[in-house]
Amino acid sequence: MQAAVFSRASLQLPMPSQATRRAVVSILLFIVFWEAGSRSKEWLGTALPWIGMVPAPSAVLQVWGGLLTDPGYWQSWYLSLMRVLMGFTAAMLVGIPLGLLMAVSRVFNDMWFPSFEVLRPIPPLAWVPASIIFWPTQELSIGFVTFLGAFFAVVINVVGGAKSIDTRFFHAARAMGASQWDIFRRVVLPATLPSIVVGSSVGMGITWNVVVAAEMISGGGSSGSGGGLGFFIWNSYVGGSYEQIVVGMISIGIAGYACSEALRRLGGLATPWLRKR
Repeated sequence: MQAAVFSRASLQLPMPSQATRRAVVSILLFIVFWEAGSRSKEWLGTALPWIGMVPAPSAVLQVWGGLLTDPGYWQSWYLSLMRVLMGFTAAMLVGIPLGLLMAVSRVFNDMWFPSFEVLRPIPPLAWVPASIIFWPTQELSIGFVTFLGAFFAVVINVVGGAKSIDTRFFHAARAMGASQWDIFRRVVLPATLPSIVVGSSVGMGITWNVVVAAEMISGGGSSGSGGGLGFFIWNSYVGGSYEQIVVGMISIGIAGYACSEALRRLGGLATPWLRKR
């Protein structure tokens, strides 16, 4: 009897959380509204403004199904993802130490922060023409612009997080004989980690925006066949395949969400004291 009860219990699938159920319901409602709006001219005799011109999700899904077996589509995913990861990684490797130096060193901050603040408001896409001119290849141009997309967000969050640390922690650490390295390792770095996680999530979203636009402007880089999701969308627009445009947009959304969710999971592991109890 106990074995039978155990076997039935082990076969039961875990129930989705309330937040998951709400998310599924909201997505389904959005798809229904989208389908009805796209087919409003067919069903109601008159097209609704804006949404009546958008391809219906059923048509998009049909086109998407054909693209799943197209190697060029997956190559576009791969190229955009690699560009994002390389630019984002470079931004983290440069931005985190620079932000910490600005936060802990007044001399360094006075020297570099004014220049940083002058460059920060410039949109990353404004750098595209200059990067195409000055970098030897289009691939490096896209990588540089992608790097800028995450760099400023990472630095400003690191500086803000480090400067918001309560000064009483520093006084207490010095009173107990802690060295500057101990203060940095045990006070500054742990207190700044949440800001680094936030900055990385924001930077990842900006990076996806930038890489797609850069691929459109630069013609997909020097990748030969296929040029990333941005170039995929542009080619679909030129070819008049509006369903493929929507497929590319949804693909970017899925890729961006997956990258941001991975960063949030890593951030939760790096800052276990912030987890909800």
